[in-house]
Amino acid sequence: MEILNFKDCEDVKIETFPFKGEQRDVIGTSIRWLSKHGDDGTGYPEYGLRYFTIQSGGEIPIHNHFYHQTMYILSGKAECYQFDMETEAVIAKKITGPGDFIYVPSMEPHGMKNVSDEPLTFLCCIANVYDQESE
Repeated sequence: MEILNFKDCEDVKIETFPFKGEQRDVIGTSIRWLSKHGDDGTGYPEYGLRYFTIQSGGEIPIHNHFYHQTMYILSGKAECYQFDMETEAVIAKKITGPGDFIYVPSMEPHGMKNVSDEPLTFLCCIANVYDQESE
């Protein structure tokens, strides 16, 4: 067993996220890895719990990834976006706040922006998905 405070985990600024082979700028965002387990050979864990902070006006641009994720908003307000994979047009958006959670399935293009005057903080749980069951 390990018991820590989230402040014990390094707060790492995120500069870019990839989408369609291109690095997209991330604004005012940092991440703390609270837990992770396993490695798929590319640095992504089998499971991970992360603590994100997005400063007022900060944003995470369009991106996607192979893992499922669920985000639970702790503070602030986020405008969350779902994008069309081909055109990159916004096909859905919603404002979320404390107590809301967002589920993003594997490979769905998405992004978010802090639309409040305070830092947006949220927990993000990720889990790898596979085409076939392991034996």
